[in-house]
Amino acid sequence: MECRLTVSDKIYWIGVNDRETTLFENYWPLEKGVAYNSYVINDEKVAILDTVKFNKTSEYLEKIAHIIGDKPVDYLIVNHMEPDHSGSMSALLSKYPDMKIIGNKKTFPFIKGFYGIDRNFMEVDDGDTLDLGHHKLKFYLTPMVHWPETMMTFCETSGVLFSMDAFGGFGSLDGGIFDDQINYEFYEDETRRYYSNIVAKYSPMVQRTLQKLGGLPIKAIAPTHGPVWRSNPGEIVSLYDKWSRFEAEEGVVIVYGTMYGNTAKMADYIAQVISEQGIKHVKVFDASKTHVSYLLSEIWRYKSVVIGSCAYNTKVFTSVETLLSKLANSGLRERYISVFGNKSWSGGGVSGIEKFVEEVRWEKIGESIEATYSPSKAEYKALKALGKEIADRLKSEYRDK
Repeated sequence: MECRLTVSDKIYWIGVNDRETTLFENYWPLEKGVAYNSYVINDEKVAILDTVKFNKTSEYLEKIAHIIGDKPVDYLIVNHMEPDHSGSMSALLSKYPDMKIIGNKKTFPFIKGFYGIDRNFMEVDDGDTLDLGHHKLKFYLTPMVHWPETMMTFCETSGVLFSMDAFGGFGSLDGGIFDDQINYEFYEDETRRYYSNIVAKYSPMVQRTLQKLGGLPIKAIAPTHGPVWRSNPGEIVSLYDKWSRFEAEEGVVIVYGTMYGNTAKMADYIAQVISEQGIKHVKVFDASKTHVSYLLSEIWRYKSVVIGSCAYNTKVFTSVETLLSKLANSGLRERYISVFGNKSWSGGGVSGIEKFVEEVRWEKIGESIEATYSPSKAEYKALKALGKEIADRLKSEYRDK
């Protein structure tokens, strides 16, 4: 492996791309792959920051050897114990048996439990430092962003923040690894999808962490997924601040579940009405065709959500029910919501969505609209009024200030 990707003086990216895995955490689609980022500081003392998933261990060890040669690895800094970042730990320890494993007190039970490793531990606490020779590292505990043991490592010498999963995103790194080398729009979308799928539930802890790190002179952010933010690290911090405060853009996400097309007709009509009122960002999804991963990301982006469901065995249609469950668990706040649907001999779709509305306490716009059999002129009239009300509410929020 001849290529050295330098993050800063004597700091190198030794990550790998995974384009083979279909589902992240065996659930979230990886259509464009994912990167597992790891870093090595080749100073008087050698420190590695996190490892990579077990399926890429051989490639990973080759990269390390190419950079440090015959030198030993003195420290493995474990910022996060999820197996996609700790999966090569055992192999690394086998190759470098004197390597100290650095973590906080919540890290070591995970190491013992996952890998049976019970030696070479070096515990650090919030604010502790480590001298590698030229580079000076400082540790910041960031519990529940998004596991109990998570922490970040700041290199005071270079200004690089090693941020584990925070500020990371889906998508393999195809050639360039830095923010100034990539398709920014793609990675912003994939970073938001990662946030809404993986980190979102812990948004209050994200806010706490942003405040904790706010005074650091950060020159680059090196996460364990996605690009390294060296040219404009403030951009990704700003996005995390926005998402964790539940800020949204002007727009409407309409998601529906339908068996025979009647609920789909209602969704298309209300989308048309909203668009005619001058709302440009209107996105319509069939919950059975679009994975909930992408639905969450779009709902995290836009302010207004419209959810429709046919009645299915007296309940919400299954794919819509999955979305509602994930949304409730995510902790998302400060959205507008409207409800519609369809039934034949019994209800359950609309009433099931209404229970979700009560649970999440989002601001409801308009009355719920439920058609019986095919939507009639009366229901289309009600949908038209609802569409106008949604558009007016958005315009008053974003344009009439």
